[in-house]
Amino acid sequence: MDFLGLKLNPANQLTLLRILLIPFFMLFMFVDNIYTRIFALFIFIFASLTDAWDGMVARKRNIVTDSGKFLDPLADKMLISAALISFVELKELYIPGWMVVLIISREFMITGLRTLGAAKNKILAAEKAGKFKTTSQIVAIITILVILIVNSAVHKFWGIKVGELKRFSDWRGDLGWILHLAPFVLMFITTILTLISGIGYIRKNRELLVG
Repeated sequence: MDFLGLKLNPANQLTLLRILLIPFFMLFMFVDNIYTRIFALFIFIFASLTDAWDGMVARKRNIVTDSGKFLDPLADKMLISAALISFVELKELYIPGWMVVLIISREFMITGLRTLGAAKNKILAAEKAGKFKTTSQIVAIITILVILIVNSAVHKFWGIKVGELKRFSDWRGDLGWILHLAPFVLMFITTILTLISGIGYIRKNRELLVG
């Protein structure tokens, strides 16, 4: 397959598909409708799965390429960043922008460190903390997408906004507070894990910053 003059192998095609799905994911998520948000959830899960599939295909067929090493982490960061930035834009979610700024800044710093390492002929491999960080981000995003679906369901079937649930003194009020606070708690935990993994990565490779 050719794309912009580049010949892409099957693994890279899966990676490219992940990137191409991002606009559709964002489009469906921003429409306050239970069905479009379900589509957005499915798109995100499918796009996340292609991350595992492209690696499996590349290793199985022995077609690991430099372009794949570049595109794969780029696609991951684009997908996750798109979701997190979109969450900040949604007023129904209580997710401060500073959390997303810290998470994305960490990714820029680690990418810069790896670029610096490559310039010094040192390959910085991914670590378990980084993989755990990515997993926590994906789990948090999927959970928040489910919360958005519940928000839309409450609006569609009960005819009220989620924020209005908090005025009830029964289980509906408890549900309203959970739906309101859960995204913040999830993102706060994810931000802490992201920062911890980033600091550890920088400390382990701090010699690259000298000279």
